[in-house]
Amino acid sequence: MAKHKVHYEFPMHCLSEILYEYLATAEGLSEWFADEVTEKGDDFFFSWGGGPAEKATLIRYKPEGFVRFRWEEDEGTKNFFEMTIIIDDITEDLALNITDFCEEGDEDENAMYWENLIENLRIKLGAA
Repeated sequence: MAKHKVHYEFPMHCLSEILYEYLATAEGLSEWFADEVTEKGDDFFFSWGGGPAEKATLIRYKPEGFVRFRWEEDEGTKNFFEMTIIIDDITEDLALNITDFCEEGDEDENAMYWENLIENLRIKLGAA
Protein backbone atom coordinates (compact mmCIF):
# COMPACT_ATOMS: atom_id res chain seq x y z
CA MET A 1 0.00 0.00 0.00
CA ALA A 2 1.35 3.43 -0.91
CA LYS A 3 2.05 5.89 1.87
CA HIS A 4 1.12 9.55 1.70
CA LYS A 5 2.83 12.64 3.08
CA VAL A 6 1.76 14.22 6.37
CA HIS A 7 2.97 17.40 8.09
CA TYR A 8 3.05 18.49 11.73
CA GLU A 9 4.24 21.67 13.41
CA PHE A 10 5.32 21.92 17.03
CA PRO A 11 6.21 25.20 18.76
CA MET A 12 9.52 24.84 20.59
CA HIS A 13 11.04 27.05 23.27
CA CYS A 14 14.78 26.56 22.90
CA LEU A 15 17.77 27.63 20.84
CA SER A 16 17.93 26.29 17.29
CA GLU A 17 21.58 25.24 17.74
CA ILE A 18 20.69 23.01 20.68
CA LEU A 19 17.59 21.60 18.98
CA TYR A 20 19.60 20.65 15.88
CA GLU A 21 21.99 18.56 18.00
CA TYR A 22 18.99 16.54 19.22
CA LEU A 23 17.86 15.96 15.62
CA ALA A 24 21.12 15.24 13.82
CA THR A 25 23.33 13.24 16.17
CA ALA A 26 23.07 9.70 17.48
CA GLU A 27 23.61 10.96 21.02
CA GLY A 28 20.84 13.55 20.69
CA LEU A 29 18.37 11.17 19.02
CA SER A 30 18.95 8.54 21.72
CA GLU A 31 17.71 11.08 24.28
CA TRP A 32 14.16 11.22 22.87
CA PHE A 33 13.60 9.35 19.60
CA ALA A 34 14.77 5.81 20.37
CA ASP A 35 16.23 3.88 23.29
CA GLU A 36 19.54 3.44 21.51
CA VAL A 37 20.97 5.09 18.39
CA THR A 38 24.27 4.38 16.71
CA GLU A 39 25.72 6.15 13.71
CA LYS A 40 27.98 4.78 10.97
CA GLY A 41 28.59 7.43 8.35
CA ASP A 42 25.19 8.44 7.00
CA ASP A 43 23.50 5.33 8.42
CA PHE A 44 21.73 5.56 11.77
CA PHE A 45 20.58 2.45 13.63
CA PHE A 46 17.61 2.90 15.98
CA SER A 47 16.46 0.34 18.53
CA TRP A 48 13.64 0.29 21.05
CA GLY A 49 13.23 -1.94 24.08
CA GLY A 50 16.28 -4.07 23.27
CA GLY A 51 14.77 -5.12 19.93
CA PRO A 52 16.61 -5.37 16.63
CA ALA A 53 18.00 -2.14 15.20
CA GLU A 54 16.17 -0.42 12.35
CA LYS A 55 18.32 1.41 9.82
CA ALA A 56 17.63 4.89 8.48
CA THR A 57 19.96 6.75 6.15
CA LEU A 58 20.56 10.47 6.44
CA ILE A 59 19.78 11.53 2.87
CA ARG A 60 19.81 15.34 3.19
CA TYR A 61 20.60 17.91 5.83
CA LYS A 62 21.37 21.55 6.40
CA PRO A 63 23.27 22.42 9.57
CA GLU A 64 20.92 24.01 12.09
CA GLY A 65 18.17 23.76 9.46
CA PHE A 66 16.86 20.26 8.84
CA VAL A 67 17.60 16.54 8.66
CA ARG A 68 15.94 14.06 6.31
CA PHE A 69 16.13 10.30 6.85
CA ARG A 70 14.88 7.35 4.82
CA TRP A 71 14.08 4.08 6.57
CA GLU A 72 15.66 1.00 5.01
CA GLU A 73 12.18 -0.42 4.32
CA ASP A 74 11.41 2.70 2.22
CA GLU A 75 14.49 2.46 -0.02
CA GLY A 76 13.47 2.75 -3.66
CA THR A 77 10.51 5.00 -2.75
CA LYS A 78 10.14 8.74 -2.24
CA ASN A 79 9.17 8.19 1.42
CA PHE A 80 11.23 9.86 4.15
CA PHE A 81 10.89 11.64 7.46
CA GLU A 82 12.21 15.13 7.89
CA MET A 83 12.61 17.40 10.89
CA THR A 84 12.94 21.09 10.02
CA ILE A 85 13.68 23.99 12.33
CA ILE A 86 11.62 27.06 11.40
CA ILE A 87 12.25 30.49 12.90
CA ASP A 88 9.61 33.17 12.33
CA ASP A 89 11.24 36.27 10.78
CA ILE A 90 9.13 38.70 12.79
CA THR A 91 8.54 37.08 16.19
CA GLU A 92 11.64 34.85 16.17
CA ASP A 93 9.43 32.05 17.51
CA LEU A 94 10.91 28.63 16.82
CA ALA A 95 8.94 25.65 15.57
CA LEU A 96 9.85 22.11 14.63
CA ASN A 97 8.13 20.96 11.43
CA ILE A 98 7.83 17.24 10.82
CA THR A 99 7.23 15.70 7.41
CA ASP A 100 6.49 11.98 7.43
CA PHE A 101 4.73 9.35 5.35
CA CYS A 102 2.04 7.01 6.64
CA GLU A 103 -0.52 4.61 5.24
CA GLU A 104 -4.10 5.65 4.59
CA GLY A 105 -6.10 5.41 7.82
CA ASP A 106 -3.02 5.66 10.07
CA GLU A 107 -2.99 9.48 10.23
CA ASP A 108 -4.29 9.76 13.82
CA GLU A 109 -1.92 7.10 15.11
CA ASN A 110 1.01 8.72 13.29
CA ALA A 111 0.14 12.18 14.68
CA MET A 112 -0.07 10.77 18.22
CA TYR A 113 3.28 9.01 17.73
CA TRP A 114 4.98 12.31 16.79
CA GLU A 115 3.18 14.26 19.55
CA ASN A 116 4.54 11.81 22.13
CA LEU A 117 8.04 11.94 20.67
CA ILE A 118 8.08 15.74 20.63
CA GLU A 119 6.81 15.86 24.22
CA ASN A 120 9.79 13.65 25.18
CA LEU A 121 12.07 16.03 23.29
CA ARG A 122 10.62 19.07 25.05
CA ILE A 123 11.20 17.42 28.43
CA LYS A 124 14.84 16.65 27.54
CA LEU A 125 15.34 20.23 26.38
CA GLY A 126 13.70 21.64 29.51
CA ALA A 127 11.17 23.31 27.22
CA ALA A 128 8.03 21.47 28.33
